[in-house]
Amino acid sequence: MSPPDPRPYKGALMTESLPDRPLPDRLSNDPRSPHHDAALLERGVGIKFNGLEKTNVEEYCVSEGWIRIAAGKARDRHGNPMTIKLKGVVEPYVRVDGEK
Repeated sequence: MSPPDPRPYKGALMTESLPDRPLPDRLSNDPRSPHHDAALLERGVGIKFNGLEKTNVEEYCVSEGWIRIAAGKARDRHGNPMTIKLKGVVEPYVRVDGEK
């Protein structure tokens, strides 16, 4: 049996500016979602999905291994962006100051 993983969650990228608390397993840009954290989003969260940097992620879940991205300019009947769920390896991290 292997020792427990010291990282806050599986697949975590460690950067110089670590948050006061570990990144959540699930995070959403939508303020109406129960998984929304405005303070953390203001600080800047980056997502690596299957090894590639993604900048258009609407929501992610590390434990289930998926992200939701906007599907072009399509909108639903309430004006919210239509999203596509992609499955793979999700690695969120806190952006270092100056990164975009």
